[in-house]
Amino acid sequence: MTLFIDVDHAATLFGKIGIGQAITQMASYIKADYCRWADFDKSPRTANHSICGVIELMPTDDGKQYSFKYVNGHPGNAGNNLLTVMAFGVLANVDSGYPAVLSELTLTTAVRTAATSALVAQSLARKGSTRMAIIGNGAQSEFQAIAFYEMLGINEVRIFDIDSAASLKLKQNLESYTGINVTVAASVHEAVKGVDIITTVTADKAYATILTPDMIEPGMHINAVGGDCPGKTELHADILRNARIIVEFEPQTRIEGDIQQLDADHPVIEYFRIVRDNEPGREHDTQVTVFDSVGFALEDFSSLRYLYDQARKYAIGEKIHLVPMPANIKNLYQLIDESSDLSSASSPQKHQRAAS
Repeated sequence: MTLFIDVDHAATLFGKIGIGQAITQMASYIKADYCRWADFDKSPRTANHSICGVIELMPTDDGKQYSFKYVNGHPGNAGNNLLTVMAFGVLANVDSGYPAVLSELTLTTAVRTAATSALVAQSLARKGSTRMAIIGNGAQSEFQAIAFYEMLGINEVRIFDIDSAASLKLKQNLESYTGINVTVAASVHEAVKGVDIITTVTADKAYATILTPDMIEPGMHINAVGGDCPGKTELHADILRNARIIVEFEPQTRIEGDIQQLDADHPVIEYFRIVRDNEPGREHDTQVTVFDSVGFALEDFSSLRYLYDQARKYAIGEKIHLVPMPANIKNLYQLIDESSDLSSASSPQKHQRAAS
């Protein structure tokens, strides 16, 4: 039997735990898995691109458990009142191949992306940071604000989106979250002036320049989340050339991240080296740091582990027959015609069906 966690299950689970606590807890799972980086089979995700968007598969395993995520990116969906990004995934046992959990990952990806952003920022942002700008106020923006409040103590958030309704939505949603002071800015320049951290989380699949060098002040940390596929960027290349750049998995980020604008040999640092103390994070207070985040399969592996543990703890989800369980494993046809296998007549399942 496979544990099935749908959107309603996940929403109930995060509601019981509390979204701030869930983000913090998931970050601890992600950190633990980055600490054992060498255990994972790693590869860039497989992407199928179209003129409308992209559909991707993100697999990994640690020799004991295997996971994959199916995720899309379709900017035009918003015009049809559809999510631009949605996902689902599986966590399976390597020794048998049997799936342990099948789960929604749309809501969960927003939680895991925010958890990863704040986790990395703990090493890269200046100590005592309190002010952040969020450029792009769509579906993931609330989670980003809450993650940085819970994990770094950010309590002043300036927001901007070309869609003013999105900014109003974000402000209203965060009003119920005690401790976060939200200001809607009139422009990107106004939003980022004097802040400690900038999060860019825009959706357009284009070579965009959301941030330019004149907006960047010494000591800022940039959490670049939106540039996550070939042909999609958010930062001017000169910002990257003058910053300390952290990535998740370099071979994937070279293809999909903002660093796709740079020479292939431009130096970057994979995050696992920082979390394992092989490299420092921020080196000094005036250094500009960039987390060029595209999302990596290890983080989805961690989030599925977290969901599975918490769903069993809170008895949330349902068991489904995702994989056949015939009485005679050599006769799959018996699931359609039970008379095709006489040996199954004395099986417990046969008697149970007959009794019912």
